[in-house]
Amino acid sequence: MKKKNNLLQDFVKERRRKLKITQEQLAVKSGVGIRFIRDLEQGKITLRMDKVNQVLNMFGHELGPVPLDRNILIDEKS
Repeated sequence: MKKKNNLLQDFVKERRRKLKITQEQLAVKSGVGIRFIRDLEQGKITLRMDKVNQVLNMFGHELGPVPLDRNILIDEKS
């Protein structure tokens, strides 16, 4: 079963690929560095929310609260 903590990185990769643009092009268009895009797409857990929103704005989205799947939390504690 795929863990939900990959939703953001998967979303960005999928949307970028649908637009047929490179990581470098996304970085330039969204006003962030290429390293930030790479970190984001690789699932780095400590990212600046303002920069994440800059990238997500390219796709008409922004960060927001998402309900936790309590079953995943229970599984991770064991």
